[in-house]
Amino acid sequence: MERVILKVLESNEKFILNLEEWSYGGCEKTEMVAAYGVDGGYIGGVNDLLWLVGKRGIKPERINKESNACSIGFSEDDQKWYGWSHRAIFGFGIGHVTKEGECQTMSGYTDEYIKDHPEELETLIKVGFECKTLEDCKKVAIAFARSVS
Repeated sequence: MERVILKVLESNEKFILNLEEWSYGGCEKTEMVAAYGVDGGYIGGVNDLLWLVGKRGIKPERINKESNACSIGFSEDDQKWYGWSHRAIFGFGIGHVTKEGECQTMSGYTDEYIKDHPEELETLIKVGFECKTLEDCKKVAIAFARSVS
């Protein structure tokens, strides 16, 4: 797949909006408008950008450097870390207590998978975990985003 940036339409402290030309193999080239976080992670199209940044005031970012897409972000307006996917979004602020049945408590990992990937245990949130700092809120937002992706 080949992506060429034709023009940077807007760039600020929350996002970059590009007019791009995409092509794959021998297929016809397609122009599209694509939004990215300032860390380079893909946000989506204009509607995604308007919804996350415009409506909610979120500064989108990637979970980690290996991720291609933004699925977490912080909102200065309401002092919450958000996690999302195409299926769901939720914000976590100081004082949030994780309850039984919430997405961030359920990983879907089997015991065998956890045995082979113990590093994943740090992304699991226990029932009753209270967000006391914004870092706690970010950790829960990451777990939520991973659970709904």
